[in-house]
Amino acid sequence: MTDDLLEESAFRLPEGYESMNWVRGFGRQVGPLYERINDDGSYTRAFLVQDHHTNGMGNCHGGMLMAFADVAFGHAVSMAEHRYWVTVRLLTDFLSSAKVGEWVEGTGEVIGREDDFYTVQGRIWCGERTIMTGTGVFKTLGERPAKPEAK
Repeated sequence: MTDDLLEESAFRLPEGYESMNWVRGFGRQVGPLYERINDDGSYTRAFLVQDHHTNGMGNCHGGMLMAFADVAFGHAVSMAEHRYWVTVRLLTDFLSSAKVGEWVEGTGEVIGREDDFYTVQGRIWCGERTIMTGTGVFKTLGERPAKPEAK
């Protein structure tokens, strides 16, 4: 137990990132996940590859990368429309892998819209290495509540 606490405290969150602090649901299972919102309105989501993210070869599991792509790409809809969304389709290409201890980042950009359906193009990377590219189709639902003001 103590070793786990010491390992966690050794990690320094890159500048501008904040923990997403999901209090329920799937994000708690695959996290921790982090987010940075830039002054220009763009965003990057990220995670540190840990043992629970890996497959039998010690690489970040493809299922983890798919789950991360979903929340990284789909967030482009929230940024554009401030609405909840669900995934209709997610198509990805795995180009590289990530190992334990590597910082993985991802983002998406809305490239099309028809009615309540948004097409997003996204990219997942680690440093200069692209790990995954893809596109997703997301359907918007209800309005997202405003975030509480920081104290």
